[in-house]
Amino acid sequence: MTETERPNTVAGLMAKRDELLKLRKHLDAENRKVTCDIDHLDACIALFDPANTPEAIQRYATKHRARHGHVRRFVLTFLRDAKGPVTSRDITEAWVKDRGLRADDATFVLIRKRIGACLNGLKLDGKVIGTVTGGDYKAWTLA
Repeated sequence: MTETERPNTVAGLMAKRDELLKLRKHLDAENRKVTCDIDHLDACIALFDPANTPEAIQRYATKHRARHGHVRRFVLTFLRDAKGPVTSRDITEAWVKDRGLRADDATFVLIRKRIGACLNGLKLDGKVIGTVTGGDYKAWTLA
């Protein structure tokens, strides 16, 4: 079959694609608006009843903020001293121990995400290499 045999099919598919792209753009805008509204409500709740503050407001970053570049230096030093590939979980456990924190599960996950973001940035800079392991975490080594 050639393109000229079914010109309306292609035109119809392109029109449907355009329609769905417009719908997605509208839904993304609505999602941003709803997220903003939720953030405003959380902030109001925190003003009136700080003890009942939603967990999203009580972020690790504001409680245990690290100086600029400190996480990156810690990760690079940890990888330099490591005997082999290490996971973000290994680095997170060392960070918690080094800082003397008592991290609950939610805080530990948040720190691990911060370490993971740092590792991804270092990967983009060409400083580390990530390898797939059999477990749940990627293993990292210096490049």
